[in-house]
Amino acid sequence: MSSDPQPLWPAVTALGATQIIGWGTTFYALGALSPDIAADRAWPATLIFGAFSAALLLSGAISRKAGRAIDVHGGRRVMGSGSLLAAAGCAILGLATAEWIYVAGWLVLGVAMRFILYDAAFPSLAQIAGLRARRAISYLSLFGGLASTVFWPVSHYLAEAIGWRGTFWVYAGLHLFICLPLHLLFLRGPPKPEQHADTSSDGLTALRPLIGRERVHAMAAFAAVVALNGLVFSAISAHIVPLFQGLGFAPAIAVTLAALVGPCQVVSRIGDILLGHRISVMQLGLIAVGLLPVALIVFIGGGFALTAGLFFAALYGMSNGLMTIAKGAVPLSLFGRQDYGLVIGTIVTPQLILNAVAPTLFVFILAGLGPEWSLGLCLIFGSLSLLAMIHLARLHPR
Repeated sequence: MSSDPQPLWPAVTALGATQIIGWGTTFYALGALSPDIAADRAWPATLIFGAFSAALLLSGAISRKAGRAIDVHGGRRVMGSGSLLAAAGCAILGLATAEWIYVAGWLVLGVAMRFILYDAAFPSLAQIAGLRARRAISYLSLFGGLASTVFWPVSHYLAEAIGWRGTFWVYAGLHLFICLPLHLLFLRGPPKPEQHADTSSDGLTALRPLIGRERVHAMAAFAAVVALNGLVFSAISAHIVPLFQGLGFAPAIAVTLAALVGPCQVVSRIGDILLGHRISVMQLGLIAVGLLPVALIVFIGGGFALTAGLFFAALYGMSNGLMTIAKGAVPLSLFGRQDYGLVIGTIVTPQLILNAVAPTLFVFILAGLGPEWSLGLCLIFGSLSLLAMIHLARLHPR
């Protein structure tokens, strides 16, 4: 990246900062603040987390339109608008003394999340990066992987110091005074037609983007890959600590295993930055998707022992880390940069909807089947995701 006459580091670093703030103040916020909200307002968990699920459903409902808006108006306008919406949503939560205000705040954040997180950042970055988009996506995902590591302790500290509502006011200020200026300064406006002249995602070869029935089939296949994979990750991640405890691990061990996931995400993304030029985009997708069922097979086959649990947490984290990159790089390789925002928006719509319902659904599955059989069911969905990715890679081994 540094050898290019117009280095991407300023844009990647700026977007990286906004991704850390964006993920940390929205998607990961409840992980740290929900106990304080429950203690302060005595609201039921169904309300506290149900409002967040509604926000994710709203993100899925507007996904295609958000992606199309980036194609037409450029990342600067869309992600800048997202920063304003995120600031407004956090400010509303800062005023949430009543249940309806709390729900309204999350609904505003539901729209904002679709405008400021990865699914908006990847096409916005591709408008700047051109042929270097895959590399740039890898670097950007490395920043986003730090969001929970940074913001879980920050949120905990702020909640103790100024309360959960005061914490959301601070978050509103971060979006307004840091993210908004960075989006306006480092992203582009409406793209010019010649910006889409290439169809290569790595700068090595010019690939013909898929069109017609081939395009529709490939989009449907990869949407299935992403949705089935995301269903498993969303279900397990929301309950990972009680899941480990239900398998007989002591609370301290369960927390340690869960904490291992985040660093392994970052390690896998560093590995892609260092070695990604040696594998194709489709091979990256196969590795990312394949690691999930392998992780589950190791855990189940190892009798849910501690050693098997360590391998599971490591492979699970690595799979999630690489899947973030593959979700941006595979469509770029198959379909090119033309209408990339709309393509991403279409592909991730089923995933966003499933992400909203999976944590609640998994509660009933755990209660009915127990943790062992629940993980077996996850293995089935993970394996179906891998089969869909193998099918796609065999059709388009680029």
